[in-house]
Amino acid sequence: MPPRIPFQVELPLPKEGEPSESEFPNPPQPSLEKGGRRSGEISAPAAGEGSQNPSEQPPEAPQKKRSDKPLTVSQLTRQIRMALEGEFRSVWVEGELSNMSRAASGHVYFTLHDEESQVSGVMFRRAASALRFQPVDGLEVVIRGHLGVYAPRGVYQVNTSAMEPRGMGALQLAFEQLRDKLAKEGLFEKSRKRPLPFLPKHIGIVTSPTGAVIHDMLSVLCRRFQGIPVTLFPTIVQGNQAVPALVEGMRVLNTLSRTPPLDVIIVGRGGGSMEDLWAFNDERLARALADSRIPVISAVGHETDFTIADFVADLRAPTPSAAMELAVPERLELEASVQEWRIRLQRGMQQQLRSCRDHLTQAGRQLGSPESGIRQFQQRVDDLDMRLRERWQARVDRTRFALEEPATRLRLLQPSRQLPELRSRVKTLQQQLPKLVKQRLQAQQAQVEQHIGRLDSLSPLRTLERGYSMATTTEGKIVKSRTQVHPGDELALRLADGTVHTTVQRVESQT
Repeated sequence: MPPRIPFQVELPLPKEGEPSESEFPNPPQPSLEKGGRRSGEISAPAAGEGSQNPSEQPPEAPQKKRSDKPLTVSQLTRQIRMALEGEFRSVWVEGELSNMSRAASGHVYFTLHDEESQVSGVMFRRAASALRFQPVDGLEVVIRGHLGVYAPRGVYQVNTSAMEPRGMGALQLAFEQLRDKLAKEGLFEKSRKRPLPFLPKHIGIVTSPTGAVIHDMLSVLCRRFQGIPVTLFPTIVQGNQAVPALVEGMRVLNTLSRTPPLDVIIVGRGGGSMEDLWAFNDERLARALADSRIPVISAVGHETDFTIADFVADLRAPTPSAAMELAVPERLELEASVQEWRIRLQRGMQQQLRSCRDHLTQAGRQLGSPESGIRQFQQRVDDLDMRLRERWQARVDRTRFALEEPATRLRLLQPSRQLPELRSRVKTLQQQLPKLVKQRLQAQQAQVEQHIGRLDSLSPLRTLERGYSMATTTEGKIVKSRTQVHPGDELALRLADGTVHTTVQRVESQT
């Protein structure tokens, strides 16, 4: 496919009979036989179908003659694998997903279970990459595949080639999963939405170059405001190659260097089924719209169609034609509005001029003769001069009075006035000093004698004078108890008038 490049759209517009945008047929679906089964496939039996009475035992198979050589584990596993793969070449199985894990190789491993049983499953990278939704634990699904045996562990598994959510289409589930993911990232927040220019100078369009969509948008542009340049990035809008082409269109228009520069981009296509519009639900396109430095209008399908691109774009238009109406104002309406504002401005200016003229006339009447005004001004100056002099004199008088009181106090505090009084006080103190010293000494002496008397009354020597004695050991320790001495110990008895040295003959307890 040759590379697509944006090109300037030149009017006149394409005619009504030109071919519409390309449609891509859906991939063929397997035909259903009567009863809802795919031809050549095996599905789980309905409830009660093919069931046996537990009491009825199947007839015993005729016993074969045992081979002389037993099978190895690998041989047994290989035979089981051949039997399973030959019998269950294509099966549809429904159940609940659990133990979901995606290996680094891209393979997806899971367990499919119901209330009574479970089976392991694997979806290899090629099939897993084709899933439109994200399989998670707890999701009810229907899988298609064939039975196989994983020899290293000796377990059978469903090698899955297709998976559909039960009760909800894969596209709807993928849409909701991506919507919730991008919403958590804040890509839908109103704070991210940028305002569109009032009158764009250059419009970029990413859509199919053929069909009614581009024709309708250019028709609306010519009708509303002809002359605004348009740059179209031609691209397919559905199919496997649509998303890379749309993302490339956003990248090219965001980096396009033209004069005047692009200031709004419209991304859109006509209506169709959810499968037809699926390119606008792709995460890659959503992030390209979010990263655009130019405001984006999403115009996909009809008013009832909602895509991820609508949530991410700065503005959603219900149809491509409405997108151009939102991007470009009506020239006639603008001209009428400008004319209305011109009339209102002229009226306002005329009213303002009349008001200013009236003010000038009134001011001229109030002004009168210049000489009269000068005399009034001179009289005003004289009055202000007189009031200024009076206030200045009053302030000087207040300052003089405030200074006289401290001066009087300073005069009273002169040293020459205080010296006689101080000399008299010194002379009096000199006369009283010996007497006061004597009185203080007598009082202190009396206190000392009183303390001596108290100490003397507590002295042990006074006790000895009353006939008592104090015994001490040879080490000088005072004997306070009989347990401190033993017969033969030498003691010193302190009396009031001397010391007697003695030897202990015996020790008796006081009874």
